[in-house]
Parts: sequence; C-alpha cells; structure tokens
Amino acid sequence: MFVREKRIGPYTYIYLVETVREGGHVKQRIIRNLGRKEEVERRGDLDRLVLSAARLAQRSMVLSLLDQGTLPDLACHRVGPPLIFERLWRDTQCGAVLTELLAERDFDFPLERAVFLTVLHRLMVSGSDRACEQWRIDYRIAGAEGLHLHHLYRAMAWLGEELPLAGQDGRTLAPRCMKDLIEERLFARRRDLFADLSVVFMDTTSLYFEGEGGETLGECGHSKDYRPQLNQMIVAVIIDQNGRPVCSEMWPGNTADVTTLLPVVDRLRRRFGIGRVCFVADRGMISTATIAALEERGLEYILGVRERSSKEVRDVVLADPLPSVPLVVPHKGRPDTDLQAKEVRHQGRRYIVCRNLVEAAQAAHTREAVVASLRAKLKAGDKALVGNSAYRRYLKTPEAQHFCIDEDRIVDDARYDGLYVLRTNTRLPPLTVMLRYRDLLVVEQMFRTEKALLETRPIYHQSDAAIRGHVFCSFLALVLRKELQDRLAAAHLQPEWRTLLADLDRLQEIETEQDGKCFILRTPVTGVAGKVFQAVGVALPPQIRDAKSTG
Repeated sequence: MFVREKRIGPYTYIYLVETVREGGHVKQRIIRNLGRKEEVERRGDLDRLVLSAARLAQRSMVLSLLDQGTLPDLACHRVGPPLIFERLWRDTQCGAVLTELLAERDFDFPLERAVFLTVLHRLMVSGSDRACEQWRIDYRIAGAEGLHLHHLYRAMAWLGEELPLAGQDGRTLAPRCMKDLIEERLFARRRDLFADLSVVFMDTTSLYFEGEGGETLGECGHSKDYRPQLNQMIVAVIIDQNGRPVCSEMWPGNTADVTTLLPVVDRLRRRFGIGRVCFVADRGMISTATIAALEERGLEYILGVRERSSKEVRDVVLADPLPSVPLVVPHKGRPDTDLQAKEVRHQGRRYIVCRNLVEAAQAAHTREAVVASLRAKLKAGDKALVGNSAYRRYLKTPEAQHFCIDEDRIVDDARYDGLYVLRTNTRLPPLTVMLRYRDLLVVEQMFRTEKALLETRPIYHQSDAAIRGHVFCSFLALVLRKELQDRLAAAHLQPEWRTLLADLDRLQEIETEQDGKCFILRTPVTGVAGKVFQAVGVALPPQIRDAKSTG
C-alpha cells in the first residue's frame, strides 16, 4: 500500500493505492481518493495517516531504511531516569525550593538544572563532577544541554556557601550554609508529612580524600574505610521514623561520633521547631556526659548499651530474675520473629533487656559448630589455631606451651545470644521501647544499602563550600530515592534497586530523519520500567512522534 499523485487537468490529486494480482497480472487499485494535493496538505490528513501507521510499523520503517542503506545518523538518548526523577524532583519540592532561593541571586546559567543533573548522576552511578559532565551526554535532561564542568563546580560552591553572620544563629560544630536553608524550606513545605516527627535516628559515615580535602574538613581520624593515612570528613544523615531523610551534617574527619549527638539535637530543635523528640542512637553514641546533657535538656532517648563492657549491665541488669514479656512479629512469606523484653531499674536508671530468639538460636548453632570443629582440630595440634579469630576466642592457655577450650567462656558467651540492652528515660512500655530501637536497626540497614549514594569519591573540589555542596547532592538523592520507594511500596512493588535503574536506563529515544522530516522513536519498555512509570504517575512518551513536537 502506498500513496500516489495523479495530475488531472490543472490539479494534482492524492490517492491511497494498493498493489494486487488479478488473473496473473499485477495491477494497482485505488482504495481511496484523498482529494486535491493542496487541500490534503492544508488539512494534514496525510501526516496523520503516516504517523498513525508508523506507530504500528516503526520497526519496519527503520529496518527498511537499513536495508536500503539510506539510514541517516541517529541521535540516541536515555530518557527513563530523567523522566522519573524529574517528576519526583518536582513533587518533593526540591526544584521549587532551589528556584525560590536562586531568585535572590543572578547566575548566568541554570543552576537549578546543574543541581538536578548532579543529583541524577548520584542516583545512577555516583562519582565525581568531572565524570558527571561526560555521563550526561547520553541522557536527554531538560534544560541541561548547555551545562559544562565549571557550571557544576559553581553550583556545588553555592550549595555549600556559608551564610552571612546574621544567618549563623544556632551554629554548632559546623557553620550554617545554603544547604541548611534548603533542608529547612523542604521541611516547611512538607510539614504535613513530618507532623509526627517525634522520633529521629542518626547514622554516620566517613568519606576519605585523595587530596587535602578542603580548608578544614579534611582531617585524619578513625577511618571506617580502613584508610587511616588519608584525610577524611564525617557525614551524618538524620532520618525520621518513616525512614525519610530530614537533614544532613558534615564535620571534619577527626570528629568522634559521641561528641556529635548533642549538637545535632540542639540544631534539630532550633532549625525545625521540634518540641518533644525521642532520640534513638546506637552504642557508639552513648556516654555518661551525653546522657546527662540529654536529661538536662528534657529530651527523651533510647540508646544502645555496650552490654559486654558495662559492669553494671553484666553483673546487675542481666542477673535480674524477672521473666521477659514475649512478642511475635509476623512476616509475610518468611518465619515470624520471636522477641522478648523486660524492664530492669537500678539506681534510678531504666534499662530494657531485649532478646531476639531467632538470632539467639542462630548464634548458638554457629557457636556449637565452631566449638565442635575446634575440639576436633585440637586433637591434631593446637599451634595453628591461634591465628583463627573464631577459634581464638574460645581458647585458653593453662600451660605455657599448650591451649585448651575455655568452657567458662563458652557459657558466658551464650548469655549474649540474640541479646541487646537499651537505656531509656521514656515511659514507654518495654516492648514499645524495643520496637523503637528495632526501627533504628531497619534504618541502619537502609542506610548501609544507600551509602553508595554518599560515597561520591573521588572528590576533586578544593574548598569546603564546594565539598559540602558535592556531598549535599547525595542527600538530595536520598530524598528522591525514598520518595520513589514509598510510591513503589504503595503500588505493591519491591524491585531490586539496581535492576530498577537498569530497566529505566534501557528506555531510549532515537532521533532519525526521513524525507526531510525528523522523527523520534522510543524503544520498547522492559522489565519493571512500565510499572515504575505508572507508580510515579508519569506517562510514557509515544512510540513515535514528530521531533518538532518536543520541547
């Protein structure tokens, strides 16, 4: 089937024609007279017909051009991630807050677009801003066409720029910066979602530098990356009880976790107007001075205790004879979790002794296997066993030259199977306290899985401001990721994160030209990409469209 022109008198007519075989001969049969050529072009009938047919035959059209050897150069761009995260960028108000703050400044490039580009890069592959400049070439990102590396550097410096002296009210371990204003305005715009911000969790990570690491941020300290020779910085993220990022903090690399808790609490109350808050933190945050300061401020807390190293916990709390209260947490598709909790008070201090019976059984099974293997190997000689840390903890040396199993250590070790002890000043029931702390464990697990977004190395920036802005883009990436996860959960979807990104990344648009007209073809949707578009509320681009209609 094809279109044919035929001149009759002074006019040219357009016909829709098909080729048929009749009586052994090939003939052309007119299906429809579309009318005079100038009228057909004026009404656009032929264009609509071509586009309609092309939607069903785009593959055939491109393959036909390939067979003919007339296919022009193709421009191909990935569009899945920009479309999804652009909508989330808008719905979380990130773009609106940046635009609002930028109204007071006069930059000669679209700085908000530079920040979005950097955040999108964090979500997809992370890395340096130098890598981001090259990475974005393969993507169709609205408004980012004219951005270059120096624009990204300027955007990072603006995000981490220190506020004037008048804006430094409430400064603690770190100066107040533009990023703080962004966090506060995001919080204010989404206040309805944070109406019950009564529980907050904090977790930290460290980022090391290959270079100096700015003017003050790069310092040597306890390296969680096992790179003690390199300067590093400490990054903390504060998360609410729903796992939603609230704000971030950045300190020099020699800042100890235990010294950060109180400044963070003070800043939270001042920045976000929070009155009553229960702070939940792990064992690394606890100290006598910290607890006293929290109580002096009238703040509630649930803090993990180092049960093995605390004499009071070992000798008094764990020796309490009162029975524990059981709790079963049901799970879909996997075994239920059996928990126990009880309250122990000692000299005005309130402890909650918690035990996870499933973890206790696993720990006991593992220990039995290790001890059984150790008993067998001791018969063959004991010298080589000391180098194995799993064995070494159960060995003692009654004689100078020989080792034997420490039976008392095995019994003592069993006391801690599935056990964790909390200290709190809340009036919550023991089981509720335990569940609150378990929320922290869930948040920590989420934080560990998302630390790839924070590991933005290598960082080439030389100033504190640019480094802070660079890392803050990772916080904004966490905001978008959490928003996407919430929408997927509401749609009963739980795809693996990397699989989701790969499926989105396969969605591409190919720009081609035929007979002087440019068309944009979309590749088929694969994997979970289609369901993700539905969950976020974004319409898929048409399979084929006129390039002039984009913009």
